[in-house]
Amino acid sequence: QVQVVESGGGLVQAGGSLRLSCAASGSIYSLNDMGWYRQAPGTQRELVAVISRGGSTDYADSVKGRFTISRDNAKNTVYLQMNILKPEDTAVYYCMVLVAGSRAFWGQGTQVTVSS
Repeated sequence: QVQVVESGGGLVQAGGSLRLSCAASGSIYSLNDMGWYRQAPGTQRELVAVISRGGSTDYADSVKGRFTISRDNAKNTVYLQMNILKPEDTAVYYCMVLVAGSRAFWGQGTQVTVSS
């Protein structure tokens, strides 16, 4: 089985920064895409950023220029550096990892709250 654990959420004032981390462990030969999604109350889960094994990235328009996704393949870890945070970034952030030859696995989520 595969375990996915996020860390780094918390409460921050608008304009501040947070860095999320996500580590995958278990029955992993290699990981393809890794990404971050978020879900605010009353809304659907949405893609925030995704990164391929080779380092190609894609971002939601709402976070371009403020968030940066990166990964360490040797550690099966993905990061999300979030700068210039806004109250509308408040959500539960979920990590997703796509295991090669298998399926996507999700973490439990970490709360990010941005106060105005």
